[in-house]
Amino acid sequence: MNDPDGLPDEGAGTLIGEIRRLRAEGYTLDFYATAEGHLACRACEMDEEPSAMQVDFTARFEGESNPDDESILLALTCECGMKGLYTAAYGASSSPEDAAVLRHLT
Repeated sequence: MNDPDGLPDEGAGTLIGEIRRLRAEGYTLDFYATAEGHLACRACEMDEEPSAMQVDFTARFEGESNPDDESILLALTCECGMKGLYTAAYGASSSPEDAAVLRHLT
């Protein structure tokens, strides 16, 4: 079942639960990795060096049935002051762009 925000009904300690909690705390943007290994901020329309972002929260998740199903969630504050989330696969399934960003953030 979905909640009014469109996310599946999952509790704290899950990726969806943590996203819901952080959205409620004001992390409204979604950052994404660029081909150059930067993070794109839609608020200031800039590609930022990952090291320029402030990491406010980090959570890692592993799939219950498949340990290769790993993801990471980071709550970030951009230099422009906007708060947002960055999610990525990590480990063997990480894309080159995400791997470049994660090397600077974790």
